[in-house]
Amino acid sequence: MVLIKVDGVGFSYDSHEALNNVSFEVEQGEFIGVIGPNGAGKSTLLRVMSRILRPRSGVVLLNDIDIQGMSEKSVAKDLGFVAQDNTITFGFKVRDVVLMGRNPHLGRLDSESIQDIKIAEESMARTGVSHLAARLITEVSGGERQRVLIARAWTQTPRVLLLDEPTLHLDISSQLEIMDLLKRLNVDLKLTVVAVYHDFNLAARYCERLLLMNKGRVEALGTPKNVLTEDNLRRVFGIEVHTYYNPLTDSIYVIPLQNSNWKSSKRGRKIHVICGGGSGGQLMHRLVDEGWDVTVGVLNLLDTDYETAKALGIPIVSEAPFSPITEEAYDQNLKAIQESDAVIVTDFPVGCGNMLNLEAAKKALESGLLTILIDADSILSRDYAKGRASQKVKELLDMGAVHARTVQEALFKLESILAGEGEDNL
Repeated sequence: MVLIKVDGVGFSYDSHEALNNVSFEVEQGEFIGVIGPNGAGKSTLLRVMSRILRPRSGVVLLNDIDIQGMSEKSVAKDLGFVAQDNTITFGFKVRDVVLMGRNPHLGRLDSESIQDIKIAEESMARTGVSHLAARLITEVSGGERQRVLIARAWTQTPRVLLLDEPTLHLDISSQLEIMDLLKRLNVDLKLTVVAVYHDFNLAARYCERLLLMNKGRVEALGTPKNVLTEDNLRRVFGIEVHTYYNPLTDSIYVIPLQNSNWKSSKRGRKIHVICGGGSGGQLMHRLVDEGWDVTVGVLNLLDTDYETAKALGIPIVSEAPFSPITEEAYDQNLKAIQESDAVIVTDFPVGCGNMLNLEAAKKALESGLLTILIDADSILSRDYAKGRASQKVKELLDMGAVHARTVQEALFKLESILAGEGEDNL
């Protein structure tokens, strides 16, 4: 059932066109996220949908009725709006702020009834702010304030809740609390939610559909998988991203990549990285951004570092998921090392299946290649090869591997030694 229909809506602030022929429908019980760059028209769209602004052209239908023909109170009975700027400077108690949500249901001289108070108390319980009822709204935290404002909107008993950046200025814990709350209201009570977000990944995790806007127009509308594509985000935001399915959140995940205009010029030197288990992400980013040619291996398919290297366009020596390194992959890794100017080994967890990666580092040292170990103590603590990994790491250090405590230190030593300053000066 279509609850809201936005049909050909246009809006301008004087000579600035904020919305241009925007059309889409919202079904009863949907959770829709509105995303887009600053100035795309997201907040303006919500203010038009809530009847705060009158469109220059087109209509917004609520239950098949043009909201411009409805009274403000009639709209507020069906539609709650939580604005981006909800500063409350007066010292109202939280229960009084929430109770204000009953105003659309009261006559001009009416006082709140027992039923109104009961609805407000249920809203506070539902949003987890009952314990704040006697506190002043000016004394609660940002996350608590946002939950109070959602409780006030829910006290209107609306069918639709519009929210303009409900997680703005909140820490990650409070963001997740707000998003979990909205999802519970959406799923348990069939509340229709339309909200503006800047965080792609939060939107993808919680919303059924996304509306991508740019320059006042709808660029894409559909599932997060269909909207958050690398092509769409490159076109609208002008950035390179890598998108993949995250099984932990059961949603699409977006990784912004460094803008190519910010990268250093190519150095013409090649660095081979031996990593795994997510230990090489920061290093690979830094090497690519600073202009080094990079190769990596051996990495199992589905490894976090494999995904990072793939996103950065780094050549990878790979192995099947969860499989030990085969002789074929080991030989390919040695070939990549032979073509490199230096090797950097991160503090990856070592088991029997990937011991050959440390053996490859030994071969690099034997051939005279600069080999840097990052945080050798951490490698020793992540030895799952019955002590063989610890023994191999100590052997590498005895053979002349350069030790670095951090990625930053490894990069400094890499550049200094290759530039000819010599290890003895470090």
